[in-house]
Amino acid sequence: MKFTSIATTVVSLVPFAIAAPRPRVVQVNPSDLTSTALGGKSFKVSQVYNSNFRQRGKGPRALAKVYQKYGLRVPQNLVKVLSSLREEFDLDGQHLPSNPAKRPFFSTANGTSPGNDTDPGTGEVPATPELFDVEYLAPVEIGTPPQTLMLNFDTGSSDLWVFSSETPVTQQDGHTLYNINASTTAQRLEGHIWSITYGDGSGSSGNVYLDTVSIGGVSVDNQAVESATRVSPSFTRDNASSGLVGLAFDSINQVYPTKQKTFFTNALETLAMPLFSANLKKSEPGNYNFGFIDQTEFTGPLNFVDVNSTDGFWQFSVDGFSLGGNSSNGSSSAVIDAPHEAIADTGTTLLMLPGEITSAYYAQIPSALENPLIGGWIFDCNETNLPDLTLHIGEYKAVIAGELVKFAPADTDSFETSEACYGGVQSAEGFPFAIYGDVFFKSQWTVFQAGVGGGNGTGAGGGAKLGFAPKPV
Repeated sequence: MKFTSIATTVVSLVPFAIAAPRPRVVQVNPSDLTSTALGGKSFKVSQVYNSNFRQRGKGPRALAKVYQKYGLRVPQNLVKVLSSLREEFDLDGQHLPSNPAKRPFFSTANGTSPGNDTDPGTGEVPATPELFDVEYLAPVEIGTPPQTLMLNFDTGSSDLWVFSSETPVTQQDGHTLYNINASTTAQRLEGHIWSITYGDGSGSSGNVYLDTVSIGGVSVDNQAVESATRVSPSFTRDNASSGLVGLAFDSINQVYPTKQKTFFTNALETLAMPLFSANLKKSEPGNYNFGFIDQTEFTGPLNFVDVNSTDGFWQFSVDGFSLGGNSSNGSSSAVIDAPHEAIADTGTTLLMLPGEITSAYYAQIPSALENPLIGGWIFDCNETNLPDLTLHIGEYKAVIAGELVKFAPADTDSFETSEACYGGVQSAEGFPFAIYGDVFFKSQWTVFQAGVGGGNGTGAGGGAKLGFAPKPV
């Protein structure tokens, strides 16, 4: 059978370079937002640090993961970087070498900048998805009695899938499993299966069960739980993570023949307010709130924009950007028009922007260059006062603090010993939209509000909205 994948959905969209309509921003005082359900529930879910997460090569691994997730072929220079990392990680052996050779990031043999990759070819990453581990996870209880699994909350997909007692032993590596037979409330959804295909040709698939799922004390009966009978190497190596909780719209759920609702959609009728928020933080676990707004987590009013959920994502329009200044002085240059469509995706760690914005931003950093030896934009870790980047969403100015652009060490395991730093802002050239990932959320408190009738209205608006507000970094 052939299944529609998220990747298929993405590559069929029009390029984000087409001018987007100017977004309408509605400012709301958070104290004016009240509960819509008498006796409705609310809860906070705190993230937990994945102690197995590997810092080495965090930047290029994060970039390659975006290509994989959205079904695009990985550029050849990035394939080479990942292959080198795979050797350093010694994935077929025991451990990462303690002192791998450092690469000459800021010069080539002739002392000139390497510039862009001149090889126009693209390639697949047959084994390197094993490098795609997840840094922060959250506890989810499944079944009766409850079994706790650590999962990744992802607003860029719509499936709740897990490693389970049906997952082949050869595709497990010490993962916590959902034991189907141990749950008295598990029921097989007969005639239904799920399948997700990734950009490197790998995929995950399996059977579908209905069972009780509880997050933060709020339970949903008969929630679709997708049990993996085949798992992509993307997930096998990261044994701290047992799967995903998709929080995008139901229309891109990958169950066949009948798509299933997300946990958020099913929980809406029990929540005090039809929304959840992402409060992600720099270098420490953040949290997700469901059914309420915690005013202590942000400053000022909330700025709501319409969501276009036609393609199943939390998609919104952005006008342009401005450059200059840093968090200490707040100065900024004139607004530069760069209208584009973007999606809010907590499952992506980087901030992926149109090439013109990315190039203009790094032009403000003297040592910055797009280096094929590392697979993206890097700069000298000794750079001080990195400039802020302001993204203009209608009348709202989303300021990305310069310190957040210092995303990861590029040539060692720590900022203290690294010569080069990998940028948290990378180019989305070739993608159908910009992807506002965790670098964005670490500076912007973001609320995801469902539309009328469960938040899955289609078209421009559909009732669903995103709300933004600044917060301390």
